[in-house]
Amino acid sequence: MKVLTFGTFDHLHPGHEAYLNEASSKGDLFIIIARDAHVEEIKGIAPDQSESERLSALKAAFPDAYIQLGDADDYLKPVRDISPDIIVMGYDQKLPPGISESDLECSIEVAKPYKPEEHKSSLRRENG
Repeated sequence: MKVLTFGTFDHLHPGHEAYLNEASSKGDLFIIIARDAHVEEIKGIAPDQSESERLSALKAAFPDAYIQLGDADDYLKPVRDISPDIIVMGYDQKLPPGISESDLECSIEVAKPYKPEEHKSSLRRENG
């Protein structure tokens, strides 16, 4: 089964790892990394790490996963290319702007949070 995940993954931390491990327990893991410009557009701030740094960190941590950067122009292109059986989203994730569940040809599940009081990226950024 093809399991698709996506995210920014800035400063890969145990919360990210728990999310990706949960997703990978369901099948072959595909990870789409948000492009720098999209992160700034969606979150209103640029990631601390560049997309290439985040890509390298994920490849080191999840060597058996299929990992790629998102498409620069079309959020759904990687979804169409991969044709996943399921998308697993983080507990606090939303679909990209302009995308709804009806645009997807697979089911969506939401991963369980892992110590969000410690490992939520925005909290980690605030606390340095």
